[in-house]
Amino acid sequence: MLRGVGDDAAVVRARRFSVTSLDAIVDGVHFRLDGEWRTPREIGRLALAGALSDLAAMGADPGEAYLLLGLPGGFGEERAIELVRGAGELAEECGAVIAGGDVVSAPVLTLSVTAVGWADAAEQLIGRDGALEGDLVGVTGTLGAPGAALAVMEGRAPRGAAAERLLARARNPAPRLAEGRALAGAGIHALIDLSDGIATDAAHIGRASAVKLAIRLHALPLADGVREVCAELGGDPWRLAACAGEDYELCFCAPPAQREAIERALADAGGEQVTWIGEVLAGEPGAGFSDEQGGDVPLQGFEHRWD
Repeated sequence: MLRGVGDDAAVVRARRFSVTSLDAIVDGVHFRLDGEWRTPREIGRLALAGALSDLAAMGADPGEAYLLLGLPGGFGEERAIELVRGAGELAEECGAVIAGGDVVSAPVLTLSVTAVGWADAAEQLIGRDGALEGDLVGVTGTLGAPGAALAVMEGRAPRGAAAERLLARARNPAPRLAEGRALAGAGIHALIDLSDGIATDAAHIGRASAVKLAIRLHALPLADGVREVCAELGGDPWRLAACAGEDYELCFCAPPAQREAIERALADAGGEQVTWIGEVLAGEPGAGFSDEQGGDVPLQGFEHRWD
């Protein structure tokens, strides 16, 4: 970056291909402005994490981020600075730069983030539309922590050691940028980040690629504490892990011959585990989930609606 905050516009030294994501979060829809839920610092981090996770899902290098803050009356300068500080901390961790933005008044707290990533060759970037019949389906990390944490924050599950671990992860999301680049370089065919739950996001790959992702529900890797919280709720932990969203892990499809190379690449990128959860089949485009006995399990993650 040649010029950023402090001038009327940012100036960056471009690489051959730019990758741009725009993401927004709104009080009462994506979070609650309440110290018991999230602090302003955590809200700033959450806003940037969503946009950077989209760059990870393409295999791009992180570059610049631009923040638009819509602040309600009485929000105050101190909390606004804390918002930006939270986003800045995550940017520094990920190798991104907050290059500019704007502040406006708004009825409720709103954050909009534009994140720009870079690549030197089109082949370095992976979309959703390349999955092939016979591919394996894999996922990074573990799932279900944000959904279980929400149950704790809403008072539907009690506090305890397991709950505190879940809350800590949900409040500090970490986009898998290094893992995205490692996967893109290891020969995968399709890639997506898990922001809306794997029940929804895996289906996006299937529809874009005109294939069916057949996923074994009990193979999903559960975050530490999810089983304990679901036991209190009386619910199925794998269903929560598949549907709750905001995991910001990566789901991908890859040829079986690349399995060991992918595992090595992810280990070298930072040690995030990879779990193989299914296969790509011919059939109705989308995703299907099965239980331990092989029976179909209907699932629905988050869907964006405007009605």
